[in-house]
Formats: sequence, C-alpha cells, structure tokens
Amino acid sequence: MPASYSTNMRLKLPILAITLEALLIILYGFFVTYDNGANSTFAPNNTANPDPFYKIYPSFQDVHVMVFVGFGFLMTFLKKYGFSSVGFNLLIAAFALQWGTLMQGWLHHSDNGKIKVNIFSLINADFSAATVLISFGAVLGKTSPVQLLILTLLEVTIFACNEHVVTGILKAKDVGASMTIHAFGAYFGLAVTRVLYRPGLKGGHENEGSVYHSDLFAMIGTLFLWMFWPSFNSAIVESPDGQYRAIINTYYSLAACVLTAYAFSSLVDKKGKLDMVHIQNATLAGGVAAGTSADMMIYPFGSLLIGFIAGIISTVGFKYLTPIFASKLNIHDTCGVHNLHGMPGIIGGLAGVIAAAMASKNVYGKGLHLTFPETRTAIEQAGYQAAGLGATLVLALIGGTITGFILRIPFWGQPPDQNCFDDDIYWEV
Repeated sequence: MPASYSTNMRLKLPILAITLEALLIILYGFFVTYDNGANSTFAPNNTANPDPFYKIYPSFQDVHVMVFVGFGFLMTFLKKYGFSSVGFNLLIAAFALQWGTLMQGWLHHSDNGKIKVNIFSLINADFSAATVLISFGAVLGKTSPVQLLILTLLEVTIFACNEHVVTGILKAKDVGASMTIHAFGAYFGLAVTRVLYRPGLKGGHENEGSVYHSDLFAMIGTLFLWMFWPSFNSAIVESPDGQYRAIINTYYSLAACVLTAYAFSSLVDKKGKLDMVHIQNATLAGGVAAGTSADMMIYPFGSLLIGFIAGIISTVGFKYLTPIFASKLNIHDTCGVHNLHGMPGIIGGLAGVIAAAMASKNVYGKGLHLTFPETRTAIEQAGYQAAGLGATLVLALIGGTITGFILRIPFWGQPPDQNCFDDDIYWEV
C-alpha cells in the first residue's frame, strides 16, 4: 500500500475523533453530573461560601498549564516537529481528560451510578492526560494522530485501573504520583515504543535533532513545568499541613536537582560543556522524585537529598543509558522519558518506602493516621508502598506491550521511516 495513501488522515482522523466525542457525550449524559457545590438544586446559596472551590482552583490552573503548555513546549526540541509536538499534545490531553473523568469516576467516585464532578475531578483528569503525554514522549515523531488517540483510549483505561490497585486496594500513598503517573507513563511508553521499533531508524534520522530556536522553545516548557511542579505534587493532598509540606519538599527537591544536573552535564562532557538536553529535562527530575513522599515528614534536607540523587541519575541516564537502550535493547526513546520520568519515578517510589518505614507518632503526632491507614504499622505501610511500585511497573509494561501490538496494525497510518520527525506528513506547512 503506498505510504501517501496509508498516512492520509482525511477520513481516519475525523471519523475516529467524532465517534469518540459522540460516545463521550452519550456517556456523560448518562453518568456525569455536577457535584453538589456546583448544583443550584442542592446549593442555592453556594456563592456565599465559595472557599472550597477557590482554595483549590489556583492549583488546578497550575496543573492545567503544566499539561497544555509545559509538556507541549518541552517536546518542541525537534527541528521539524514543532507543530506536532504542541498540536498533538493538545489533541491527546483534550481527549484524555474527558475519558479520564469517566474512568476515574467509575472506579473511585461513583455515587449511585453517577459521577459527580468537582474541582478535584478536573485535577485528576489532568493527571490522566499527563500520564499519556509522558508516554507520548517515547513515541514522539513516529506515530500518527490516529494512533495517538487509540493510545490515549487504552492507556487512560489501564492507568485508572492501576491507580485503583495502588491507591484504592493497596492504599499506598502517592500524592505527587511518582509511581502512578511518572513511572507508569514512562514504562508504558517504553513498552509501546519497543513493540513499534523500526530497524530503519537505528542509525538515526536526519530530522531527529534540534536547532538553536527549537531548543529555546523547549526551555519554555521546562520553565513552566519547573515553576508549577509544587502545585502538581500538592494539588490533591487532603490535610493542610500535608499540602504545605508537599509544596516545600518539592520546591527544595527541584532546586537541588538543578545544581546536580548542571554539574553532571558538564562533568560527563569531554570538553566540560553543558548539554541543552540535560538542562531541559534532568532539571525537572527532582519534581518527579519528590512526588510520592511529598506530603511526608522528610524534612527539607531529605527533599534536597532526593533532588540531588534524581539530578545525577537523570543526567547520567541521558548521557549513557539512552544510547544503550537504542543500540542494545531496540528501545527508541525520543524524549528520554526513562531518564526524566521512569528512573526518577522509581526513586520517588523508593523514597516513599523509606519515609513510610521511618514514620512514627513522635514525628507525625495525631497526624500519623491521617497519613497512613490506622490499622497498619510503619513497616507494613512501607511494604504496601513497595507493592504499589511493583504493581505499577508490571501493569505498565504489560499494558504498554499489548497497546503496542494494537498500534502496529497498518490501518492506523503511522509514518514511514523517511517521514518520521517531520510535520509535513500530517500538517499543512
């Protein structure tokens, strides 16, 4: 089948997108309604006391900007793929947040068959989108918009199930989602890109690189993500003191991560020069790694230590592991999500295990049982934290592998090797 025909989106994309949106409208009609705070029937005087909404709304806006601006611009480093990086980011996120509201609602928030949406529903829906956007980074430049919609449909479903297992059944704590978003999204994407591996790209591609201005655009995404990450890690923390800690811990972890990323970027280069890839990505690893233990009593020195380790691991991963993955394991990770989200996500999960094991009433006081289930000891909770990390990795790899085989079906119109990393095949340029 000629490539020009198989990649033509004129019917495939409109039919799929309209079908999915029509299905969402029907499902929302049956299952989704306002939370009581937004329903005039139950709260006629709600405007007199808007605090519950407006106290959380700034955090929601920060997360929203991270998803649509931060992730979008972070992936604009490819010199001929800027339209697709930002444009497909918007497409994926818009669909994922709608589907994520349903999946998370059915599993977590259903009330007599109805999903009552509120500000926390919006934040969690954005978290669903963030998970898929992490995986998108692994397959960036090598997939069609139709494939990306199918990827989103499947991954959000599996993500919601994994989240239910980790936080609902195992009751592991993961407020900043080092495990359930970052590690899951990274290893899901790596499994997908392994199944979709193209031998023709093993030697590299002329468009798989950056130019001066494309790297500057990517730094816009980095800075938005870096500034708003404390909101990402604290947005759904229930207790005020825990939310306060989550902001502080993330803040310091990010700061420490920047210094180590710069230091090791210079150290691993023979001429001691800084690599923009490291600065765009590894400087964010501290936010990822601080997620699971963000609301725990790890103290500022603990958050600095987490960021310190994450910056080293991420930078070294970009320098040495990414080439090994491509040449030895046939895993072509376009954005290096393994280094920014995968390994730091595991570090975050392990930090949560350690922090849980060290928890005591002397440290938390009466707040201990607000942090962990009352029937568990600290060591038991640490075991459940480890089980949550293991379950996440297993479900991500299995789910990503299955999804990869579905996306290999030629009908979805993925670009041929020569047209990868190029906007021209799907965009009017």
